[in-house]
Amino acid sequence: MDLIQLVTTHFVDSIAAKQESMEVLSAPIAAAAEHLLACLMNEGKIMACGNGGSAADAQHFAAEMVGRFEKERPGLAALSLATDTSALTAIGNDYDFDMIFSKQVRALGQTGDVLLAISTSGNSTNVIEAIHSAHERQMTVIALTGKDGGRIGDILSSEDILLNVPVQRTARIQEVHILIIHALCDAIDYMLLGGD
Repeated sequence: MDLIQLVTTHFVDSIAAKQESMEVLSAPIAAAAEHLLACLMNEGKIMACGNGGSAADAQHFAAEMVGRFEKERPGLAALSLATDTSALTAIGNDYDFDMIFSKQVRALGQTGDVLLAISTSGNSTNVIEAIHSAHERQMTVIALTGKDGGRIGDILSSEDILLNVPVQRTARIQEVHILIIHALCDAIDYMLLGGD
């Protein structure tokens, strides 16, 4: 296989992953967007977390909410739990890396808030601990996972929403996650502002 074929394979595989995900996730993504908007309209906030590329996705989502997605609108209350280096390093050093998100959820989360929990494997221990803390705070969880949903798929409550990308390769899961995030942002804006 030459490099052009290798690159082409990435496009083909990404398209297939998105088509497969579209079939199973369009309705749950719409439900998640409605839930996020209800949270925001009730003066709640969205807290997002994840590791590595998922941390970048959490930060990306929060930036789209606080700033804007594609249309001008007032900022919406969202924050990434993966961006405060002082909190992350203090909690990781003084307690345990598995608690870097859960301690923040306990400190900042309120009943009615939403946790956007992102883990491509569905098995990130610190994200799982954040979900447990969110449940303690009577927060709803919207989980973005992949593969078989991992342990996260097993611990969600009936009030939570699982957006599990049904593919195995991490790169493809991450590509669909960013598409889901954009779809959520666009749906929220559509419900707030209407169509073009």
